[in-house]
Amino acid sequence: MAELSEKRVALVIGSGAIKCACAIGVYDVLQSEGIAIDLVVGCSAGSIYAAVIALGYSPAQAEQESIRLWTQELTRQRSKKSILQVVLPQFFGFDKNFGLLDDTLILQRLRTAFRSQQIEDTDIPLFVVATDFENGEKVVLDSGSIVDAIRASLAIPFVFSPWRVGDRLLMDGFMSDPLPVDVAIKERADIILAVGFESPYQYRVNSAAKLAFQITTVAANNLLRSNFAFHNLAHHAEVIPILPEFEGRIKAFDVAKLPMIIEKGRESIRQELPYLHELMKGDP
Repeated sequence: MAELSEKRVALVIGSGAIKCACAIGVYDVLQSEGIAIDLVVGCSAGSIYAAVIALGYSPAQAEQESIRLWTQELTRQRSKKSILQVVLPQFFGFDKNFGLLDDTLILQRLRTAFRSQQIEDTDIPLFVVATDFENGEKVVLDSGSIVDAIRASLAIPFVFSPWRVGDRLLMDGFMSDPLPVDVAIKERADIILAVGFESPYQYRVNSAAKLAFQITTVAANNLLRSNFAFHNLAHHAEVIPILPEFEGRIKAFDVAKLPMIIEKGRESIRQELPYLHELMKGDP
């Protein structure tokens, strides 16, 4: 199907662990409707899906990559060094590079998936959001290694160690903006599809990792609500929120629910299609 207009369309994928796979369903429907995406913004786990879309993967390829990348095994490798740093800091030292989990497996998978590909070489312009560890500033990565950008944006405080990109030490993008709509605004997008989620709270806090998840979840959800309220008050009519609601709890690594999550993305964007088509028909 031919493209409908010259409108510049952005897809923004916020933090949300496996729920970010909703973006695959959104992308699938947009393709079938002939609506081209002109730029993609990703934050935290959303950066993975932003990258595969920007690289031109089909929805089916993106789903298979998600199954391979995003498994519970990522949280099962404890960092022995970090445990010793907590127990015996006077002997093993303790610094800002602390992380409870070993990142060897996640780096291995990212490097297998994205190899040495660079952000500036993607089919669709890609922007990955991280947070400066030193001063809390939002950092938008629009060049350099895709692996480095995603690893930085996934650096959940206390869980994965911060990641250095250039001269900046970076941590998870959701600490500065869990749904970075403003990046698309600054890039002069006419229509912004903002796929966002609240993070699930922990039912039981029975480990240091779960305590870290709970603390960062409280902060991220409050930031998401405040930023979303701001954009609503600003009346930026071209921002279309895609906020899927799920029946039952979806854990961070519920890969078995991936087909349902992707379908929920399709359902969510279909509800917005009448308004989206009206916007697309407007004057560029």
